[in-house]
Amino acid sequence: MICRIDETTSTNDEARKPEYRHGDVVWAERQTAGRGQRGHTWTSPEGENLTFSLVLEPQFLPVAEQFLLSEAVTLALTDTFASFGIGTRIKWTNDIYAGDRKLVGILIEHRYCGSRLGRTIVGIGINVNQTRFDPTLPNPVSMALCTGRTFAREAVLERFADCCTARYAQLERGERSRLQEEYRTRMYRLGETHPFRLPDGTLLRAAIQGVRPSGELILLHDDGSRHEYLFREVEFVIGSR
Repeated sequence: MICRIDETTSTNDEARKPEYRHGDVVWAERQTAGRGQRGHTWTSPEGENLTFSLVLEPQFLPVAEQFLLSEAVTLALTDTFASFGIGTRIKWTNDIYAGDRKLVGILIEHRYCGSRLGRTIVGIGINVNQTRFDPTLPNPVSMALCTGRTFAREAVLERFADCCTARYAQLERGERSRLQEEYRTRMYRLGETHPFRLPDGTLLRAAIQGVRPSGELILLHDDGSRHEYLFREVEFVIGSR
């Protein structure tokens, strides 16, 4: 069920309420305290984009394999954009890029039940029809800028819901290897050598080899050594950033 509201602090906050159950989508026109990854805020002009949260209850999935859920969601997003003629890639951990520009931001928050996931809130912001962005943002893009046309936002959201249902069903059926391989093949900059930055500011050059089921990014360094990095242990260097 898609529940559309005018305003909330963040759709992830709203989606935590117990009245929302597995499969529900909370779509808000305005967020007064939208959140992104790495503690960033997420803002969006009213009426132009999609800011929503998806409620999932993947109680079959071990905590150690929680990244598989991220893979299913991001694959569903690339499926969605492909249906509208937009080619996209998944930037580890779970941003969606068109070329070298960010089309989607995702914030996934889990609640655990022992050794398994209990309830997951997937917050998603899709740039749909926005054509002018804050110049301080490094590399945003929208569906409209990618194609030169505007989109019915509800149709985009409904298409994503269908794609996500299909990908989630794969996860439930235990098709882990297929999801992992498809995620890998759709990764941004897969196999290409580019600079990365460590938390202390050190720059290195490496090529993405893939990702572990537990979420570690596998990089082949210029010296031939392979290293695995968790979220926040390494970041992409894109353009002048």
